[in-house]
Amino acid sequence: MPSSLPLDSPLDAGRQWLAARPQMRFLLLAAGFYALWVLGYEHGLERAGHLDDALSANLALVAAGLLRLLGMAAGTDPAGPTTVTMLGRAAVYVGNPCNGLVLYALFAGFVLAYPGSGRRRLWFIPLGLAVIYAINVLRIALLAINHTYWYHTVEFNHHYTFTFVAYGAILVLWHQWVRGHSPLPAAAHG
Repeated sequence: MPSSLPLDSPLDAGRQWLAARPQMRFLLLAAGFYALWVLGYEHGLERAGHLDDALSANLALVAAGLLRLLGMAAGTDPAGPTTVTMLGRAAVYVGNPCNGLVLYALFAGFVLAYPGSGRRRLWFIPLGLAVIYAINVLRIALLAINHTYWYHTVEFNHHYTFTFVAYGAILVLWHQWVRGHSPLPAAAHG
């Protein structure tokens, strides 16, 4: 006598398995987004350089504008648009490895991988990217002030203080994303 239950396809079985294991789903999605980023960036975006160069120049321009808004003699070097100047001298060079592009990808990948509504992602990801961008502009402006007035602390602040602040802000944003959803259930023990 034939069974009345339809056979599940391997794809359906895989979906059911992942639905029952949300931590594994998150890890697989996060690893997949990371792999896509590495492949897409290292074999496309980085080689072309256009996105990195444009972001670095934009950050330098906006940071210099912020400093001018605060009444400081700041600008960008016409010969090197990724260099913020203070009092007519080079103060901060915004290098492509330090423009925060990887932070945008890291943040968005986490939000995309973690369970949540698509509607909430539509506003949360752009908001988070804007916050990260603003922190990066502020970081560059503060480094320019730091370089101009307290040169001996620039290396420490660049490598430690501002790294801690940037990653701390991303952790706070991730926390806000996770807080808006029920936590991933603990793995069943049996």
